[in-house]
Amino acid sequence: MSGEGHDHGTHDRSSRRLALVALINLGGFLAELAGGLVFGSVALLSDAVHMLFDALAYVMAWAASYVARAHEGSPEYSFGLHRLEPLSAFVNGALLVPMVAVILWESARRVTDPVAIGTGPTLAIATGGLAVNLLSVYVLEGGEMSLNERGAFYHLLGDAGGSVAVIVSTVAVSWTGVTVVDPLTAGLIAVLVLWSAGKLLRGSGAIFLGKSPVHPAEISAAVADLEGVAGVADFHAWQICSELTVATAHVGTTAESMADADALNRRIHAVLAEYGVDHATVELRPIEADRSDRLAAHGH
Repeated sequence: MSGEGHDHGTHDRSSRRLALVALINLGGFLAELAGGLVFGSVALLSDAVHMLFDALAYVMAWAASYVARAHEGSPEYSFGLHRLEPLSAFVNGALLVPMVAVILWESARRVTDPVAIGTGPTLAIATGGLAVNLLSVYVLEGGEMSLNERGAFYHLLGDAGGSVAVIVSTVAVSWTGVTVVDPLTAGLIAVLVLWSAGKLLRGSGAIFLGKSPVHPAEISAAVADLEGVAGVADFHAWQICSELTVATAHVGTTAESMADADALNRRIHAVLAEYGVDHATVELRPIEADRSDRLAAHGH
């Protein structure tokens, strides 16, 4: 088995980013919650609830990242606790779904029973919420992001869109006096939240269901092109978490010595690493040259 170790610096950086974003969003949630309750804006309240769930998501993501880094592996857990990352992401996505239902219910109630809102203070708080979102995006953006960081990034994009929608709706209510714009905006935010949930559920679900993160046919062809390879069979690839891809393969070889086989094994691992495989188990099977075509014909 061969593969590169995980970069502790990358994990530490990811953990610090998620922790900082969680703290920023908890502060933003408290400000928007207070503003929504005091000034009667359901759009602001929905954005506050969105921000709260996001903050909780970031806390869970940080905890999963920290625990996975602290427990790299053992005889019982050979890949450590890295599965906590997709598990946390899946739970975060699932938690967003009931939040959408709450927002839609409250929005529908406000459409039939409009409530006057304090437009000036609401606008100021919504602008502050947008500043929180943009600051959080600044903290996360740059470099390759983990699944949890990408999940947080999608949340933040939805939050930023929600804050912009609140600002626009508040201005519209202020100019026109039509308060129904506020709950309609909350419904729009609910759609953004649902989009975020779908992104997280699809990404984490793909890991749990064993979807290959690479193209097996393309990689098999690249390995088969190496000198000394007679064919590739039983290639499988899956992810333990978004930062750890594992693969296995049976490779037929015409290498005639252990030295040639070792050199070929290193070249195969180099090709797999180029395609993003972190840990690979490659079984070399000696095969006569006149049987190469048959192995290739049965490879996949």
